[in-house]
Amino acid sequence: MPLYEYRCKKCNAVFEKLVLNPAWESGLECPSCKSKELEKKISNFSNGGAESGKSSSCCTPAKKFT
Repeated sequence: MPLYEYRCKKCNAVFEKLVLNPAWESGLECPSCKSKELEKKISNFSNGGAESGKSSSCCTPAKKFT
């Protein structure tokens, strides 16, 4: 499932939202100022878990693209 990152065009707040249904986007608003003027970006996502029997250790942080 995609995790979207939104930036409010009014107050520049940035927040993430999991949008399972594209129709839900019409009801999204900025949690800071309640504006509906949002810019959508695709955000990083993660895999749900590790394979059984293997430990999950991480190496380097993911790069964030703008």
